[in-house]
Amino acid sequence: MEWVWELYGKYVAKDLARRGITEPADHELEKTFHRILADSTVTVLVQEPWQNSVRFKGLARYSGTEMLPLLENPEGYLVEHFGGGKFKLNFHQGWNFVATRNFKPEGEPRWQGMPEIEF
Repeated sequence: MEWVWELYGKYVAKDLARRGITEPADHELEKTFHRILADSTVTVLVQEPWQNSVRFKGLARYSGTEMLPLLENPEGYLVEHFGGGKFKLNFHQGWNFVATRNFKPEGEPRWQGMPEIEF
């Protein structure tokens, strides 16, 4: 899950700085990262053609430990659950946007027949 830390690193540092910890030890970074991640959600969106443009269709939202299988093997998870396509994972802690990461696994786009999630 190194790739997730790369997304959250600056966000974790800002959280610690806001609490007055400007030079955190490794254990403080790790503890804060796990706390924030447990309080986060990830939204899975897929790019689809729409009229003469593209849009992002929401497929799923996971929180806390629900998201671990996706984080451990994102491309494998996406192919297994949604098929191939151009996916965007948006991470939030509450209303705060943390980061986004794109994936483009190959495969049959099984997501096309899935309903869009309501936000």
